[in-house]
Amino acid sequence: MKPLIIGIAGGTGSGKSTVARNVAQALSAASVAFIDMDGYYRDFSHVPFEERRRINWAHPDAFDWELLVAQLTSLLAGEPIDKPVYDFASHTRSARTVRIHAAEVVVIDGILLFADVRARDLCDVKVFVDADADTRLIRRIRRDIAKRGRPLEEILEQYSTTVQPMHLQFVEPSKRYADVIVPRGGHNRIAIEMIVAKIERRLATDRARDGRAAVPPGLER
Repeated sequence: MKPLIIGIAGGTGSGKSTVARNVAQALSAASVAFIDMDGYYRDFSHVPFEERRRINWAHPDAFDWELLVAQLTSLLAGEPIDKPVYDFASHTRSARTVRIHAAEVVVIDGILLFADVRARDLCDVKVFVDADADTRLIRRIRRDIAKRGRPLEEILEQYSTTVQPMHLQFVEPSKRYADVIVPRGGHNRIAIEMIVAKIERRLATDRARDGRAAVPPGLER
């Protein structure tokens, strides 16, 4: 059975990763592979550290779309992938990778997931997680200080010079491609239940169709 790819996009700090995890956990009757788009930043390890800090990481050009599309295509073909890992402290791609096996459902989240037509067209269900700008900024500050060890001044400078302008230019306009828009961030229980129900109906339909296809000719009822 062809895997279902569930794409979850939204601005930084919107709660898209929380939605992605909650959706994946709720699909207890299906095998699920989870991919974070952050792992697919281009490798700028050849660039000096101070220059890497000034790269516009919120622009679509910062992502290795070719690798992302190739690995999603491999998962669709039932093949495992070695997902790259991004090191936020050094602003480089880590030498470490994570083996992701093929599954019935592939959940992928990323701020710019719907900004590229190739990745967007691979998603069977497209979800956009929405949240107020103030809420997103507060969440980003807390996350970057706690998990990425970045000083407040650097966080605010990056947000004002690249993150917010790129959100307005690329992320927010990509909302129009979404099948479902989830307001109020990642803890909207009703919206998550609706998304899970939609996925489960689609899985049931695909399983029934594949089951009929497996019946030898002449034995159909």
